[in-house]
Amino acid sequence: MGAGHSHGADLQEGASSDFRIRLGIAFGLTAAIVVAQLVGSILTGSLALLTDTAHAITDASGLLVALIAATLMRRPSNSRRTWGFRRIEVIAALGQATLLLAVGVYAAVEGIRRLFDPPEIPGSELLVFGIIGLAVNIIAIVVLSSGRGANFNMRAAFLEVLNDALGSVGVIVAAIVIWTTGFQQADALASLFIAALIAPRAFMLMKETAGVLMEFTPKDLDLDDVRSHILELAHVQGVHDLHASTVATGLPTISAHVVVADECFTDGHAAEVLRDIQQCVSEHFPVAVHHSTFQIETTAISDEESASVRHA
Repeated sequence: MGAGHSHGADLQEGASSDFRIRLGIAFGLTAAIVVAQLVGSILTGSLALLTDTAHAITDASGLLVALIAATLMRRPSNSRRTWGFRRIEVIAALGQATLLLAVGVYAAVEGIRRLFDPPEIPGSELLVFGIIGLAVNIIAIVVLSSGRGANFNMRAAFLEVLNDALGSVGVIVAAIVIWTTGFQQADALASLFIAALIAPRAFMLMKETAGVLMEFTPKDLDLDDVRSHILELAHVQGVHDLHASTVATGLPTISAHVVVADECFTDGHAAEVLRDIQQCVSEHFPVAVHHSTFQIETTAISDEESASVRHA
């Protein structure tokens, strides 16, 4: 006996918030930053501005991917794609985080090199392009801020724009220092600052999204605790093959084989056990699991499964 249900409704509910317009606006703004900063980095020769331009290119690419992902996520599930395209948001976020990390590593390496061999950077021109970048990024932050916690995809998009805005702040500070003091290493220090902003956030996002793709247990769900709760239920004699994973943001799943006495299948207790387990996993833990699959079986069936696994 198993517990299963159609999750098409879950998918539609999870994808009900349409962030495509916000992502489209943010993409357009970031693309404009790319053009402006690319021109500025060529005119000024600034590594900080060039790094921020590369960062902005990554942002624009990431936002475009996020926009595509947000569109695909709204496609309904079918018999071939039972979860629809919900997991595309995880893949998109992982790709964006990887690009961000690559930019951060480049900025760090080149920044260290330029500390010892700084080129001449015109501070006044650098300041103008830094202010332009910051202003446009602030607009993009406002556009994306209300949806930043909706899913991995929106979170990655918001982090990219936020990091780019902080990068613009670094460019502005470097420009002011160079303009007022002539300290050319300020440009390299600004690029190292941008790298320091990028790398930790990118790494954490990569770790979280990789965990989803590897189907690790949701971080706030203790499977040992789940097992203990199920074993405390009336008529339950054992639990095995207990698994939990996350399909996409807000969509954790859990499955298990639950062993009960033979008479439970004749006196109606099997259905009661199934209902009690479903209620347990949906109410008693920090992560409410509403999509669950439990196989209720006898000791004999459980022993047969164990034997087949040993001889496989």
